[in-house]
Amino acid sequence: MDHDISLTQAEWEVMECLWEESPLTGREVTQRMQQRCGWSRSTTLTLLGRLEAKGAVKSTAEETGPKVFSPLLAREDAALRETEDFLSRVYHGSLSLMVSALTRKQALSQQEQDELYELLKGLEAERHD
Repeated sequence: MDHDISLTQAEWEVMECLWEESPLTGREVTQRMQQRCGWSRSTTLTLLGRLEAKGAVKSTAEETGPKVFSPLLAREDAALRETEDFLSRVYHGSLSLMVSALTRKQALSQQEQDELYELLKGLEAERHD
């Protein structure tokens, strides 16, 4: 499974639909995307075809039944890829530079600070294991 799949914004929208509920028929996906985004049937089917070609979704069809789509790419893997791309593109790969920029523009709540602190402590503990 290739976790290095890059998604466009439109493809991400279709994947969100499938991550929320799957498997879905092509008709079900097109209906949901029409409600969410106002997309035509052909737009959604084109995106499903692209996602299938990329290996992000799979389709199965019975001889007489409709095509049914399921995600092959996990949301967590897609989110990690997007985060790595963003970090690389905007902050030259520096997580500390990104956190510094974000914390200067908006104050972190005590809960967010505690979560970051616990995350860093966990990473430090893993490093020493």
